[in-house]
Formats: sequence, C-alpha cells, structure tokens
Amino acid sequence: MTVKAIPEGYPRVTPYLCVDGAAEAIDFYVSVLGATERMRMPAPDGTIGHAELELGNALIMLADEFPSMGFRSPRTVGGTPVTLHVYVEDVDAVFAEALARGATELSPVKNEFYGDRTGQFEDPFGHRWNISTHVEDVSPEEMEKRAGEAVRAMEFPRDGD
Repeated sequence: MTVKAIPEGYPRVTPYLCVDGAAEAIDFYVSVLGATERMRMPAPDGTIGHAELELGNALIMLADEFPSMGFRSPRTVGGTPVTLHVYVEDVDAVFAEALARGATELSPVKNEFYGDRTGQFEDPFGHRWNISTHVEDVSPEEMEKRAGEAVRAMEFPRDGD
C-alpha cells in the first residue's frame, strides 16, 4: 500500500495559528466564521496541543503557545505581519458578529474596486482577518481602469512629511 505524500483531506497549504487561549479562539472561529471543529488534542495541562478547524474547503490548524518550542502568539510577540483572507456569504453579518465577540475593527466593511465587499478586523487573540463577500464580477479591462483610479486616489506619505 502506497502512502500519499499529501494526506487525503488536507490542502497543500494550511495556516497554523499560535494562540494565547486556543480553546476560546476555537469558540470564536466556530461562532463568527462558521468553522467546524475537526479535532482537538489537549495537552496534559489542559492547553490545546493541536486542533484543526474546517472552514469551507479550507483547513486551519492551531494550538496554544509553547514558548519552550519557540511557538509564540501575536500577543506575546507584539502583533502579526500575516492577514488571513476568508470569503463568507454575508460579510456585514460576519463582521458585526466578530466585533460583538471582541474583535477590533481595522478597516470598515466597504465595496472595493475589485468587486468584493471587504472589511478587516483583529480577533481577540491578535490574528488579523480580511472578510469578504464577492459582489461584482469585474472584467480585466475594468479592473485595470479601477485599479489606476484607486492608486491615484491614495495618499502616499513622503519621507519627512
């Protein structure tokens, strides 16, 4: 019998989140994003050693911090340079639920030039999320035009300003 290099049911790329409070984070992701808990492996001290959540056709792995292994959360290291992007059926409802459950708004929900209605929040555990609902199919020609307009409308800070 041949073992598959990529196991059945696992995408090729899977984010693995380090969370200070993994059990609470699982509850947040289930209630806000509609994730389904696939498995949970508690450590002897009750922390989460490993968990897996399904979110549509995606998989998210997560665990509590293990500083002795160099596994530290955004809270511990002072933020994250990573943003996770999730498409949802109703961005406004999901965004409102995230804020009601303790997330911090980073960018309000609005229609973007590329055809998505999008907002960004930081969850109570320090992870950043873009939440979007696709609302308009935009042709490549129209996308190029809108992108140019969007760039021209942006204010870019200059050195010394």
